Amino acid sequence: MKESPLTINFEQQWKEGMHDWHGKMPERMIDDKLEEAFWAQSMQKKTYKQTDTHAKQIYKKMKRHIPASASCIEIGPGWGNYTFSLQEDVEKLTLVDGSESVLHYLKQYFVDDEAVQFVHAKWEDAMLEPHDIVVGVNCYYRMYEMNETLIKMNALAKKRAIIGLTTGPIQPHYEMLQQKYGYKIKYPRRDYIQIVNMLYQLGIYADCEMLKLERTYRYENEEALFAAQSKKILDSQFDIAHVKASLVPFIEEIQGKIEYRHTFYAAIISWEPVKLGGYDDNLELNKHAASSAYL
Repeated sequence: MKESPLTINFEQQWKEGMHDWHGKMPERMIDDKLEEAFWAQSMQKKTYKQTDTHAKQIYKKMKRHIPASASCIEIGPGWGNYTFSLQEDVEKLTLVDGSESVLHYLKQYFVDDEAVQFVHAKWEDAMLEPHDIVVGVNCYYRMYEMNETLIKMNALAKKRAIIGLTTGPIQPHYEMLQQKYGYKIKYPRRDYIQIVNMLYQLGIYADCEMLKLERTYRYENEEALFAAQSKKILDSQFDIAHVKASLVPFIEEIQGKIEYRHTFYAAIISWEPVKLGGYDDNLELNKHAASSAYL
C-alpha cells in the first residue's frame, strides 16, 4: 500500500461511526441472530417484487458500467432493489448475503434459473470466483474492516467494481431545530466520502457520480408527522411546538394528507480493478474452494 498524503485514518473513522451517539455498538451490528430476525420480518412485509422508488434511477446510472453478457456478483441484495434489473442485463448473477431470509425470499423469483446462484455468507467470509462486475448498494453498514471489503471487491472484479450509497443532506427541518432552537441532532456518522478516501489511500482512484433524488413522506395527521420527524433529535426532552414550527416551511397538504418532500443524493462510486497485492495474491488459492460455497 502506497503511503498517502492524507493523514486521516478513514477506516478508523468508519469504525467509530458504527457506534451510536453514546459510544455503544448497536446490537444489530454484532448480533447475527438479531440481524436475521430483522430481515425475516422485512421480507414478510414485501409484496411481489416490491422495490424502493429511487432504485430504478440509481440502477440507470450504474448500468452504463455493466457490459452486456457480463458475470456479476451482487453483495447484500436485500429485497432485490437492483437484483431484478441485474438479472435481466447480465449473463450470470451471483447473490451473496448473510441472511437466509433474504436468499429464501429472492429464490422464489429465480426458480430453475441456473444463471442466478446464491451464496449464504457474509461478504467477508464468502469464497467466490472472480466475476466481471462486483456491485453492492447500501450494504456496508455491518462491515467493520472496510479496507478489506474494498480490497476484496477490487480483487474479484475483472472489469468494474461498483458501490452505491444513498447520502444526505438530512431533512432540512432538523437543521433548523439545531440552528434556531439548539437541539442536538443525529446526523449520519458514516458517509460515502469516507469510502472514496479509503479507496484513494489504498491506491485506487475511483470515479464518483452524484445523483439527485427526492423522497416524499406522507402522513395521515400532524401527530404522525411530528412523531416520525422528531426521531433524530438526541435531546431526551424537546418542545413539540419547535418541531411544528421547523416543519411548516417544508410541508403541504395534498388530498387530505400531509406531504413532506426531501431532496437527497446517491453516490455511485466505481473503478476499474487495479493490482494491489495481498488478497489478489491469495485469490488463486481460494478459487478451488469457491464452488463449494454456492447453494
